[in-house]
Amino acid sequence: MDTKLVEEANQCYTILQQGGIILYPTDTVWGIGCDATNEEAVKKIYALKKRDEAKAMICLVANEPMLGKYVKEVPQMAYTLIELSEKPITIIYDNPIGVAQNLIAEDQTLALRVAQHAFCQYLIKKLRKPLVSTSANVSGSPSPSNFKEISSAILKGVDYVVNLERDTAKSKPSSIIKLGTDGTVKVIRE
Repeated sequence: MDTKLVEEANQCYTILQQGGIILYPTDTVWGIGCDATNEEAVKKIYALKKRDEAKAMICLVANEPMLGKYVKEVPQMAYTLIELSEKPITIIYDNPIGVAQNLIAEDQTLALRVAQHAFCQYLIKKLRKPLVSTSANVSGSPSPSNFKEISSAILKGVDYVVNLERDTAKSKPSSIIKLGTDGTVKVIRE
């Protein structure tokens, strides 16, 4: 394991435990995150992004077993989609459990992605909770594709900025699919 990655994750862990918010690299774009079980920390992200609290945010989990801890019933199709997807895939699930109430959408759903990024996996496993992952922009502004495009308002508004991959261009956001417990599948974003 990369020493720098571990040091950065340990720093983030401390901040997340204290209810702070971080700016960090993911397997898609730079994200703003917090402990997904901490309602006050989630409120800080909504305020920083100037985002309507009715608009849900994505959360990351470290692996498939962790997914099952935060969704009442994970449809079998979800595991197939995760396994077969060639790029990061976020799935919207019915009936999330154990996360901050202000992360759950009005229709009682939550968007979750199994992180493929080494830093994210390490941090989430250490935290033992999902991590909020919303793009590092003020609502209505374009999502930054690299660190240099992140606005000063976002940089100044978080409690910690991870010092990894700042020169790496990030790909576009993940695909989003809504997967109902009744077997319905709806593509939200390709």
